[in-house]
Formats: sequence, C-alpha cells, structure tokens
Amino acid sequence: MKEKAIENLKIAVRTEIKGYSFYITASNTVKDEHGKTVFHHLAKEELEHINVLTAIGKSLEIGGNWLAYQDVVALDSGKSSAPIFMEENELTKRLKENPTELNAVTIAMGAEEKAVDFYSGLLKAASEPDEKTVLGKILDMEKNHLKLLRWERESVIHTGFWADFMEFSVEKDLE
Repeated sequence: MKEKAIENLKIAVRTEIKGYSFYITASNTVKDEHGKTVFHHLAKEELEHINVLTAIGKSLEIGGNWLAYQDVVALDSGKSSAPIFMEENELTKRLKENPTELNAVTIAMGAEEKAVDFYSGLLKAASEPDEKTVLGKILDMEKNHLKLLRWERESVIHTGFWADFMEFSVEKDLE
C-alpha cells in the first residue's frame, strides 16, 4: 500500500514541478502587473506543494508515516528552494507558441482542472487519516487556484484587464 502512495507522490511532485515552471514562465511573460502577481502567487504555492509532497514521500520511503502538511511547512520554513533547472514542458511550450495573457490563463486553468481530478482520485483511494488530510488540503488549494483563474479569465475576456479586486490578496506575498 505504501508503495502505491510513494509512486503517486512522485507523480504529484513531477506534476507540481511542471506547474511551478509554467507559473514562473507565465509571470515572466504577461505584461500586466496583476497578472504577474497572480502567477507568482500560484508558483509559490506549487513550490510549497513540491516541498510537502517530497518530504512525505521521503518519510514513507524510509518506513515512516504520513506527515502533517502544516508540520512539513513549519519544518521547511524557507529552507527549500525552487527546482534548480526548470525544464520546458508541454505547458510552457504552449505558452511560448502563443504568449498572450488569455492563453496563459487558459493553459493554467486546464492544468488546474487536471490537478483537481488527480487529487480527487487520490483522496478517494486514501486510507490513512493523515493521507486524507494532506490530500484534502492540496485539493482545496488546487480548487482555489482554479476558482481564481476562472475569475481572472472572465475579467481578461470581458474587460481586457486583469481583475484588481480579489477575495484574497496575492499582493501581500510581495511585501
């Protein structure tokens, strides 16, 4: 059972690395400052997911248990860094082919929809309480990413601008 969980965590980490690379590329591609901030915020959260999932995978590999999400974040507390080499992936290639704000948001939405489906499937198959808690937390975050991106896409389509009022502030990340 742990072997399957470890394999799923490895898949999740690879997926989160692709998302992180895309969001960094998107934040460097879009011109609008609000758009840059949104993508920077999403990249930061993907990096947190990478660090948490990696730590849990390592724990399981050495015979340990699932770690609590908050505990990993607290232990990490700025020690981890971004992947050293950001590989181009299908998401970044699609953005480079059509580097528009609308395309960036559309690609991101597709990736987040897949993430929601992936983590939903893992959560349904989860058996341990800590496993369910961690996967539920990540699933909620991915759902919030999708909600934010849908909102931003509607704003870009209807007004040509990124929204400047959000239910939560990503600008605080820059302070």
